[in-house]
Amino acid sequence: MAAMEAKIIHITIERNWRDVYTFAARPDNMPLWASGLAAGLEPDGEDWVAHGALGNARISFTPLNDFGVLDHLVTLETGLAVHNALRVVPNGSGAEVMFTLLRQPGMSKEQFDSDADWVQKDLNALKEQMEV
Repeated sequence: MAAMEAKIIHITIERNWRDVYTFAARPDNMPLWASGLAAGLEPDGEDWVAHGALGNARISFTPLNDFGVLDHLVTLETGLAVHNALRVVPNGSGAEVMFTLLRQPGMSKEQFDSDADWVQKDLNALKEQMEV
């Protein structure tokens, strides 16, 4: 498979990067900022299950780590598995949060741009949660 088109979507948050990482790494906090998971997540073994308009999705999170890596694999009922690369890194006394969005095969430019807007909205919501 050829490399997919990618967009790095990021935001600066005026809060210690470890605080941002600790908050964002908790699946039970995700409905507070990740709108696609607004209905919440339920644990299922080592994974989590999200119920949404497109059906159920199984989400496997990377283990907690000292590097700010919040990668997660989302597997839809169709079997499509999408790797989401999410990072929280130090930026002075704050944090930079970066999400790598990959344009999936068959995805139109309009869908890709819409997904990028959605990710930016979610990162803005994370910023609002963390800068209170």
